[in-house]
Amino acid sequence: MSNPESNPPPPSATSCPPPGSAAHAGHAPLCRSCGAPTTTPAPPPWSASSDSPPPAYRPIRMPAINAPTNTAAIVLSPVPQPLPVPPASPPFAFQVPAKRITSPDDIARFHASVHGRHFLGFVAALSASVHGRKLSDPLPSPPSPVVSALLELISALSAFVASTPPLPHNSRYGNPAFRLWHEKLSDSANQLIAPIMATAGSPDLAGAEAELAPYLLDSFGNATRIDYGTGHETNFAAFLYCLARLGLITEADYPAVVLRVFAAYLDLMRTLQDTYLLEPAGSHGVWGLDDYHFLPFIFGAAQLIDHKYMKPKSIHNPDILDNFSKEYMYLACVAYVKKVKKGPFAEHSPMLDDISGVPHWKKVNSGLLKMYKAEGGLKQYPKPLCFEANVQNTHTHHHVLQR
Repeated sequence: MSNPESNPPPPSATSCPPPGSAAHAGHAPLCRSCGAPTTTPAPPPWSASSDSPPPAYRPIRMPAINAPTNTAAIVLSPVPQPLPVPPASPPFAFQVPAKRITSPDDIARFHASVHGRHFLGFVAALSASVHGRKLSDPLPSPPSPVVSALLELISALSAFVASTPPLPHNSRYGNPAFRLWHEKLSDSANQLIAPIMATAGSPDLAGAEAELAPYLLDSFGNATRIDYGTGHETNFAAFLYCLARLGLITEADYPAVVLRVFAAYLDLMRTLQDTYLLEPAGSHGVWGLDDYHFLPFIFGAAQLIDHKYMKPKSIHNPDILDNFSKEYMYLACVAYVKKVKKGPFAEHSPMLDDISGVPHWKKVNSGLLKMYKAEGGLKQYPKPLCFEANVQNTHTHHHVLQR
């Protein structure tokens, strides 16, 4: 066997200078064999005249000017708890609602009021009524007459879509045919509400359509701007709350109100959004939960509480979304977002992506309830201009709500 020391390794492509040479000084390149500086000259510096400029840095996600900044307030706030709806007592004096919420201070006063707390308690009670329930599960009791009347109302509005096709339109948002659909809604609002009132069989509710109709009209978007957002969704919740105050909706109806009525309302709104290209009303962009809706995430998270297999991170599994989005509102909303938005999910929906890291659905549900109070339909934006765009037609501080 030959002595390794007698056979020195072959010289590398880059020769090693002896120690103490000039190549050891400065910042010369290093030899790959011995680690000593080499005699190879350093590459020439970049020249603007002969070389292309370095690529400009582009952030993956541009900062939003209206990104939520009250995260700490949301985290520290108490979770809205289910509360009974205080019944309104006759005699009634129904009046056309007037706009009362015009500033953030008005919102603060509404949240501090008795009926502001009970309205959030009503939303929390609806959420609690569907814990662990799928959309296809049998209801605890047969649908009441008022639930059936509400479903007939939504079915009639769906028929208006079939008879009002979209018009030729080149813009990304705002097909003008939506104004025709909304006009049909306005013309028939009283007739649509009348069967709901008839389920009570009480003459005391005569004339209630005048006060309830504005809530219903604002539940499906704005005909002038051709847009829809969480403020309009809150109007539909306020419409249901008014029916509860009048004694038409009872706590026994809550599961059916969520799993049948609200699910049908959500399906109708998806149809309107896709057919007439409704613009998101005051969206937070990537910093928002969703461009259009909030409540189905609350109700959908409640449905999934204590599920044996599906966790919040399951929204990243395409098979789960394909197989279970028809049973759980939360999954349906995520599936819709993935259908209409392109690119990585973490980039176009970072808030939903962050929520998927929460360990269990109960925590998701309670966090969304707190966020709904702070960032939901009644308080979507701290800036007056954006705020006005989102709650311009929200009347939830008058008469039936206020009594």
